[in-house]
Amino acid sequence: MGRSKFADHFSFSPFAFVFMPSLPFPLRSARRAISDNIGARTVGRLTHLPAQGLRATSNQICLLPPTIPHHQIYPRPRYFSSIPPRSDRVDTMPKDKGSFNLKTPKGTKDWCGSDALLRDRIFTTIADVFKRHGGTALDTPVFELRDILAGKYGEDSKLIYDLQDQGGEICSLRYDLTVPFARWLAMNTDVRSIKRYHIAKVYRRDQPAVSKGRMREFYQCDFDIAGAFDPMVPDAEVLRIVSEVFEELGWNGRYTIKLNHRKILDGVFAVCGVPEDKIRPISSAVDKLDKMPWAEVRKEMVDQKGLDGAVADRIEGYVMNKGSRELLEKLVQDENLTANASAKAGLDDMALMLEYLEAFGVLDKVSFDMSLARGLDYYTGVIYEVVTEGSAPAVQAGAPEAEKAQKSSKKDNKNEDEDRSNDPTLGVGSVAAGGRYDNLVGMFMPKAQIPCVGISFGVDRIFSITKARLEREQKADAFRSSEVDAYVMAFGGKGFTGMLKERMEVSQKLWSAGIKVNTNHILSTSEPY
Repeated sequence: MGRSKFADHFSFSPFAFVFMPSLPFPLRSARRAISDNIGARTVGRLTHLPAQGLRATSNQICLLPPTIPHHQIYPRPRYFSSIPPRSDRVDTMPKDKGSFNLKTPKGTKDWCGSDALLRDRIFTTIADVFKRHGGTALDTPVFELRDILAGKYGEDSKLIYDLQDQGGEICSLRYDLTVPFARWLAMNTDVRSIKRYHIAKVYRRDQPAVSKGRMREFYQCDFDIAGAFDPMVPDAEVLRIVSEVFEELGWNGRYTIKLNHRKILDGVFAVCGVPEDKIRPISSAVDKLDKMPWAEVRKEMVDQKGLDGAVADRIEGYVMNKGSRELLEKLVQDENLTANASAKAGLDDMALMLEYLEAFGVLDKVSFDMSLARGLDYYTGVIYEVVTEGSAPAVQAGAPEAEKAQKSSKKDNKNEDEDRSNDPTLGVGSVAAGGRYDNLVGMFMPKAQIPCVGISFGVDRIFSITKARLEREQKADAFRSSEVDAYVMAFGGKGFTGMLKERMEVSQKLWSAGIKVNTNHILSTSEPY
């Protein structure tokens, strides 16, 4: 081994340094990657408790930090035992200590070893791109007042986790990071423009498929641009961010950004004869075309949502199209469509968007897809999703193979809480999605209306696809469980004592030099952990 910073510190007589292979690029801790602008939150001594509204489930109170990525370090929480136990407290501990059902709740998982390290790399990569584009970190509570979340998610509102009464406040776990951001903007009226990013957990009571990254507790990484700017400029930058993230994760162009516009879609529905009160339900049905054939979607429109069959057939002529500039030119030449004000405005926006995406070097990764609808109610303009291998199901719903697979899976999945990882009709889905939402802030405070556009990356889905790819390619990244660069050992013959203190001294010098080092804590062995 040639001279290095190791050799500058030590002579290597009775010691052995085992150097571990490094990852393709260095991994900094996610604390540095995502919390530069947040700062550490210390836990102080409890000095006062309100006389009313205190809900203690035991005679101790634990002050915990907010939800953050697993690797961020906070001081140990302090416990306080000066509060008398509630007389109505129910002891839910099992009488038989051996009766615990040791498992994680459905739709959740523990993260450790190589999985945690790979996820750390994903966090770091995404956060670095966000900061490169001028992002400012924001953290919000993991639960919000229920009224804040109500009426924002359309048919998905049923997936929100509601909490019990907390001292007079009715709360729910956050469904996403977008609505809390809009609430924050409405509360901080002095903020008229901001590039914000937020990396945190969200919660949805969806049917899980853990191995495919479909979780009930999962991380989202959001980047949003709020403020009044020239049309489509921030929208195009958001898609440039998408491209940078996936390229730096090593996906090498193996992804597609599906792009559409809510105003174009609403114009199509109006031209085809969809009643105003059915536009959002029909939009949700169209959004299922990535996992269901048109026949199944049409059946839902007509049989379940009460749409006239002839109207559904006219919709098919539009939503089955995808392409790029050639599709835009085709739609612009449709006189019925351009006569609709909503559709005309959307087409003008899309023409600008494609021009800017070309300038940002992203156009070749984009597909103008008329079937993309996005089910959330708050979108008002451009919408997009990122898909890749594994996003679509192996078998489309409604196909003969799907019916056979579903009959087989019903024996295992008796209710909507069961995991669907083995269901071939279920894919990973989109790995990132977002769009423009100009009216969401105004829903909380009309005077604080601020137009916004953003993107949300689904870390668990990105992790599932990235890990599967690394395993197929036999990359060491998928199997390494720590970032250690060197292992300090001592060895000798008869009467060898292990040289523990000397190993400790060597280790501390390496740590002081910024080198990631491990050593065994046992006195007289040289075997690694």
